[in-house]
Amino acid sequence: MIKKFKVENIEMACWINPEDFGAHKQTLVFIHGSGSDHTCWVHQYPELHKKFNVVAVDLPGHGQSGGHGESEVDKYAHWIKKLLDVIKLSKPVLIGHSLGAATTLKFALHYPQVAGGIVPVGSGIKMPVNQLLRDGIRTNKEEAINIMCTFSLFKETRPKFFEELKKNLSDADVESFSADLTACNNLDLTDDIAKINTPALFICGAVDKMTPPDFSRKIAASIPGAKVCVIEKAGHVVMIEKPEEVNKAISEFASSLS
Repeated sequence: MIKKFKVENIEMACWINPEDFGAHKQTLVFIHGSGSDHTCWVHQYPELHKKFNVVAVDLPGHGQSGGHGESEVDKYAHWIKKLLDVIKLSKPVLIGHSLGAATTLKFALHYPQVAGGIVPVGSGIKMPVNQLLRDGIRTNKEEAINIMCTFSLFKETRPKFFEELKKNLSDADVESFSADLTACNNLDLTDDIAKINTPALFICGAVDKMTPPDFSRKIAASIPGAKVCVIEKAGHVVMIEKPEEVNKAISEFASSLS
Protein backbone atom coordinates (compact mmCIF):
# COMPACT_ATOMS: atom_id res chain seq x y z
CA MET A 1 0.00 0.00 0.00
CA ILE A 2 1.06 3.63 -0.48
CA LYS A 3 1.89 5.50 2.70
CA LYS A 4 2.94 9.14 2.92
CA PHE A 5 5.40 10.53 5.44
CA LYS A 6 5.94 14.16 6.36
CA VAL A 7 9.61 14.87 5.68
CA GLU A 8 10.56 18.45 6.40
CA ASN A 9 8.19 20.54 4.29
CA ILE A 10 6.95 17.86 1.88
CA GLU A 11 5.18 14.51 1.88
CA MET A 12 7.19 11.57 0.58
CA ALA A 13 5.21 8.60 -0.71
CA CYS A 14 6.36 4.98 -0.39
CA TRP A 15 4.94 1.57 -1.18
CA ILE A 16 5.10 -0.41 2.05
CA ASN A 17 4.01 -4.00 2.58
CA PRO A 18 0.76 -3.58 4.52
CA GLU A 19 0.17 -6.40 6.99
CA ASP A 20 3.54 -7.99 7.65
CA PHE A 21 5.86 -5.02 8.19
CA GLY A 22 7.65 -5.77 11.45
CA ALA A 23 10.68 -4.98 13.58
CA HIS A 24 11.75 -8.63 13.46
CA LYS A 25 12.42 -8.47 9.70
CA GLN A 26 15.16 -6.82 7.70
CA THR A 27 14.10 -3.80 5.64
CA LEU A 28 14.80 -3.22 1.95
CA VAL A 29 14.55 0.38 0.73
CA PHE A 30 14.14 0.69 -3.05
CA ILE A 31 15.14 3.91 -4.85
CA HIS A 32 14.12 4.46 -8.48
CA GLY A 33 16.05 6.04 -11.33
CA SER A 34 15.66 9.19 -13.42
CA GLY A 35 12.11 10.17 -14.27
CA SER A 36 10.72 7.06 -12.63
CA ASP A 37 8.89 6.22 -9.40
CA HIS A 38 8.38 3.29 -7.04
CA THR A 39 6.53 1.27 -9.69
CA CYS A 40 9.79 0.49 -11.51
CA TRP A 41 10.26 -2.07 -8.71
CA VAL A 42 6.87 -3.71 -9.23
CA HIS A 43 8.58 -7.00 -10.12
CA GLN A 44 10.51 -6.93 -6.84
CA TYR A 45 8.40 -5.88 -3.89
CA PRO A 46 5.40 -8.24 -4.33
CA GLU A 47 7.81 -11.16 -4.00
CA LEU A 48 10.43 -9.83 -1.60
CA HIS A 49 7.95 -8.50 0.97
CA LYS A 50 7.17 -12.11 1.88
CA LYS A 51 10.58 -12.28 3.53
CA PHE A 52 11.56 -8.64 4.16
CA ASN A 53 10.05 -5.31 5.08
CA VAL A 54 9.85 -3.29 1.86
CA VAL A 55 9.88 0.49 1.43
CA ALA A 56 9.77 1.53 -2.25
CA VAL A 57 10.30 5.28 -2.37
CA ASP A 58 9.01 8.03 -4.63
CA LEU A 59 11.79 10.63 -4.54
CA PRO A 60 10.73 14.29 -4.18
CA GLY A 61 9.04 15.53 -7.35
CA HIS A 62 8.29 11.97 -8.51
CA GLY A 63 5.26 9.69 -8.36
CA GLN A 64 3.02 10.62 -5.45
CA SER A 65 5.64 12.59 -3.51
CA GLY A 66 5.58 16.35 -3.19
CA GLY A 67 8.46 18.73 -3.73
CA HIS A 68 10.67 18.91 -6.79
CA GLY A 69 13.46 16.94 -8.38
CA GLU A 70 17.08 17.61 -7.45
CA SER A 71 19.99 18.31 -9.79
CA GLU A 72 22.55 16.87 -7.34
CA VAL A 73 22.70 13.23 -6.27
CA ASP A 74 23.88 14.27 -2.80
CA LYS A 75 20.55 15.98 -2.19
CA TYR A 76 18.62 12.80 -2.98
CA ALA A 77 20.85 10.92 -0.53
CA HIS A 78 20.00 13.49 2.13
CA TRP A 79 16.25 13.10 1.44
CA ILE A 80 16.55 9.34 1.90
CA LYS A 81 18.32 9.89 5.22
CA LYS A 82 15.57 12.25 6.39
CA LEU A 83 12.92 9.72 5.35
CA LEU A 84 14.67 6.90 7.22
CA ASP A 85 14.83 9.12 10.32
CA VAL A 86 11.06 9.65 10.13
CA ILE A 87 10.26 5.97 9.60
CA LYS A 88 12.88 5.01 12.21
CA LEU A 89 14.44 2.15 10.28
CA SER A 90 17.52 0.38 11.60
CA LYS A 91 20.29 -0.74 9.24
CA PRO A 92 18.16 -1.06 6.08
CA VAL A 93 19.55 -2.37 2.81
CA LEU A 94 19.35 0.38 0.18
CA ILE A 95 18.68 -0.80 -3.37
CA GLY A 96 18.84 1.77 -6.15
CA HIS A 97 18.63 1.77 -9.93
CA SER A 98 20.76 4.13 -12.07
CA LEU A 99 20.22 7.54 -10.41
CA GLY A 100 19.01 5.52 -7.43
CA ALA A 101 22.22 3.47 -7.57
CA ALA A 102 24.23 6.68 -7.43
CA THR A 103 22.07 7.74 -4.48
CA THR A 104 22.92 4.56 -2.57
CA LEU A 105 26.64 5.18 -3.13
CA LYS A 106 26.38 8.80 -1.99
CA PHE A 107 24.37 7.64 1.02
CA ALA A 108 27.11 5.18 1.98
CA LEU A 109 29.64 8.02 1.76
CA HIS A 110 27.65 10.52 3.83
CA TYR A 111 26.07 8.10 6.33
CA PRO A 112 28.39 5.07 6.59
CA GLN A 113 26.86 3.79 9.84
CA VAL A 114 23.21 3.98 8.77
CA ALA A 115 22.79 1.44 5.97
CA GLY A 116 23.28 -2.26 6.60
CA GLY A 117 24.21 -2.70 2.95
CA ILE A 118 23.76 -1.22 -0.52
CA VAL A 119 22.73 -2.75 -3.84
CA PRO A 120 23.49 -0.40 -6.74
CA VAL A 121 21.74 -1.66 -9.89
CA GLY A 122 23.20 -0.25 -13.11
CA SER A 123 25.76 2.12 -11.64
CA GLY A 124 28.95 3.93 -12.50
CA ILE A 125 31.60 6.23 -11.07
CA LYS A 126 30.42 8.67 -13.71
CA MET A 127 27.06 8.53 -15.50
CA PRO A 128 27.21 10.94 -18.44
CA VAL A 129 23.95 11.72 -20.21
CA ASN A 130 23.96 12.76 -23.86
CA GLN A 131 23.26 16.47 -24.33
CA LEU A 132 20.57 15.66 -26.89
CA LEU A 133 18.66 13.65 -24.29
CA ARG A 134 19.08 16.32 -21.63
CA ASP A 135 17.69 18.91 -24.03
CA GLY A 136 15.16 16.54 -25.56
CA ILE A 137 13.37 15.74 -22.31
CA ARG A 138 12.23 19.38 -22.35
CA THR A 139 11.69 19.93 -26.07
CA ASN A 140 10.29 16.55 -27.14
CA LYS A 141 9.62 14.40 -24.11
CA GLU A 142 8.05 11.48 -25.98
CA GLU A 143 10.91 11.13 -28.43
CA ALA A 144 13.49 11.36 -25.64
CA ILE A 145 11.70 8.66 -23.66
CA ASN A 146 11.48 6.41 -26.72
CA ILE A 147 15.25 6.71 -27.14
CA MET A 148 15.83 5.97 -23.46
CA CYS A 149 13.60 2.90 -23.58
CA THR A 150 15.33 1.59 -26.69
CA PHE A 151 18.80 1.90 -25.18
CA SER A 152 17.73 0.71 -21.72
CA LEU A 153 16.39 -2.66 -22.89
CA PHE A 154 18.23 -5.64 -24.36
CA LYS A 155 17.05 -6.24 -27.92
CA GLU A 156 15.48 -9.60 -27.00
CA THR A 157 13.50 -8.19 -24.07
CA ARG A 158 12.60 -4.90 -25.77
CA PRO A 159 9.35 -6.06 -27.42
CA LYS A 160 8.03 -7.42 -24.12
CA PHE A 161 8.93 -4.53 -21.81
CA PHE A 162 9.12 -1.41 -24.01
CA GLU A 163 5.58 -0.20 -23.30
CA GLU A 164 5.86 -0.92 -19.57
CA LEU A 165 9.04 1.12 -19.30
CA LYS A 166 7.67 3.89 -21.51
CA LYS A 167 4.56 4.22 -19.34
CA ASN A 168 6.70 4.34 -16.20
CA LEU A 169 8.74 7.25 -17.57
CA SER A 170 5.95 9.09 -19.40
CA ASP A 171 4.17 10.11 -16.20
CA ALA A 172 7.25 12.01 -14.98
CA ASP A 173 7.25 15.72 -14.29
CA VAL A 174 9.47 17.30 -16.95
CA GLU A 175 11.30 19.60 -14.54
CA SER A 176 12.10 16.74 -12.16
CA PHE A 177 13.14 14.46 -15.03
CA SER A 178 15.45 17.16 -16.36
CA ALA A 179 16.95 17.69 -12.91
CA ASP A 180 17.55 13.93 -12.59
CA LEU A 181 19.45 13.78 -15.87
CA THR A 182 21.56 16.75 -14.80
CA ALA A 183 22.31 15.02 -11.50
CA CYS A 184 23.47 11.89 -13.33
CA ASN A 185 25.52 13.86 -15.83
CA ASN A 186 27.32 15.76 -13.06
CA LEU A 187 28.09 12.67 -10.99
CA ASP A 188 31.77 11.99 -10.36
CA LEU A 189 32.71 9.53 -7.63
CA THR A 190 36.32 9.16 -8.73
CA ASP A 191 37.81 10.48 -5.49
CA ASP A 192 35.20 8.96 -3.19
CA ILE A 193 34.67 5.30 -4.01
CA ALA A 194 37.61 4.05 -1.96
CA LYS A 195 36.06 5.70 1.12
CA ILE A 196 33.03 3.38 1.06
CA ASN A 197 33.14 0.40 3.41
CA THR A 198 29.44 -0.51 3.53
CA PRO A 199 28.69 -4.09 2.38
CA ALA A 200 27.79 -3.86 -1.29
CA LEU A 201 26.35 -5.97 -4.08
CA PHE A 202 26.46 -4.54 -7.60
CA ILE A 203 23.87 -5.87 -10.04
CA CYS A 204 24.01 -5.14 -13.75
CA GLY A 205 22.78 -6.47 -17.06
CA ALA A 206 25.40 -8.16 -19.22
CA VAL A 207 24.37 -6.04 -22.22
CA ASP A 208 23.72 -2.76 -20.40
CA LYS A 209 24.66 0.00 -22.87
CA MET A 210 24.24 2.85 -20.39
CA THR A 211 26.23 1.48 -17.46
CA PRO A 212 28.14 -1.56 -18.78
CA PRO A 213 29.24 -4.30 -16.36
CA ASP A 214 32.80 -2.98 -16.28
CA PHE A 215 31.44 0.16 -14.59
CA SER A 216 30.18 -1.97 -11.70
CA ARG A 217 33.33 -4.07 -11.61
CA LYS A 218 35.49 -0.95 -11.39
CA ILE A 219 33.56 0.41 -8.41
CA ALA A 220 33.38 -2.95 -6.65
CA ALA A 221 37.14 -3.39 -6.94
CA SER A 222 37.58 -0.34 -4.70
CA ILE A 223 35.13 -1.43 -1.97
CA PRO A 224 36.27 -4.12 0.48
CA GLY A 225 34.27 -7.34 0.06
CA ALA A 226 31.97 -5.93 -2.62
CA LYS A 227 30.34 -8.46 -4.93
CA VAL A 228 29.20 -8.14 -8.54
CA CYS A 229 26.27 -10.01 -10.09
CA VAL A 230 26.12 -9.80 -13.88
CA ILE A 231 22.84 -11.04 -15.30
CA GLU A 232 22.81 -12.42 -18.83
CA LYS A 233 20.47 -11.22 -21.58
CA ALA A 234 19.53 -8.04 -19.73
CA GLY A 235 20.19 -4.35 -20.28
CA HIS A 236 20.02 -1.27 -18.08
CA VAL A 237 16.63 -2.04 -16.53
CA VAL A 238 17.67 -5.52 -15.45
CA MET A 239 15.18 -5.54 -12.55
CA ILE A 240 12.35 -5.39 -15.11
CA GLU A 241 13.94 -7.68 -17.69
CA LYS A 242 15.13 -10.44 -15.33
CA PRO A 243 13.20 -10.07 -12.06
CA GLU A 244 13.68 -13.62 -10.77
CA GLU A 245 17.46 -13.38 -11.02
CA VAL A 246 17.52 -9.91 -9.47
CA ASN A 247 15.21 -10.92 -6.62
CA LYS A 248 17.32 -13.98 -5.87
CA ALA A 249 20.52 -11.91 -5.77
CA ILE A 250 18.96 -9.27 -3.51
CA SER A 251 17.46 -11.86 -1.17
CA GLU A 252 20.70 -13.80 -0.80
CA PHE A 253 22.75 -10.66 -0.20
CA ALA A 254 20.34 -9.17 2.34
CA SER A 255 20.04 -12.49 4.16
CA SER A 256 23.82 -12.72 4.41
CA LEU A 257 23.89 -9.46 6.37
CA SER A 258 21.49 -10.51 9.11
